[in-house]
Amino acid sequence: MKSHIAIYPGSFDPITNGHLDIIHRGLEVFDEVVVAVARNSTKNSLFSIEERLEMIRATVGDNPRLRVDTFQGLLVDYVVASGSRVILRGLRAVSDFEYEFQIAQMNHTVRKEVETLFMMTSVPYGYLSSSVVKEMAALHGPIDGFVPNAVKLALEEKFRNR
Repeated sequence: MKSHIAIYPGSFDPITNGHLDIIHRGLEVFDEVVVAVARNSTKNSLFSIEERLEMIRATVGDNPRLRVDTFQGLLVDYVVASGSRVILRGLRAVSDFEYEFQIAQMNHTVRKEVETLFMMTSVPYGYLSSSVVKEMAALHGPIDGFVPNAVKLALEEKFRNR
């Protein structure tokens, strides 16, 4: 049987329970999911690439069907180099769809063999984003239930003396 690998890209700054929802549900559909952290020098990230990779690995554990990696450059090139043809993207609302649709069309134009599959985030995470979590943590608000414990601790440490 042919192995089906999905690439789940993002900045994951930090990973949230909404991201984890897509990862776990993606594993129900695909043989393997690669969580691919984008190296984007134009974004002002709270956590370094290494910190994000560490938090993701601490959160997802040792699942042989789940790989955590990083990439730089065109996502579609990374997808093909990884032996995949599928980009997995989570959608929270219709507003996400417009942007994601444009990117998916561009990616497919550049690499015809690459398809983007959208998965709706489960209802409890429909409002959740890394930006909202960071803002809540910066104001020392409660972030339980929004992020895994390892991320909660890392956020609390980042904002302890701010």
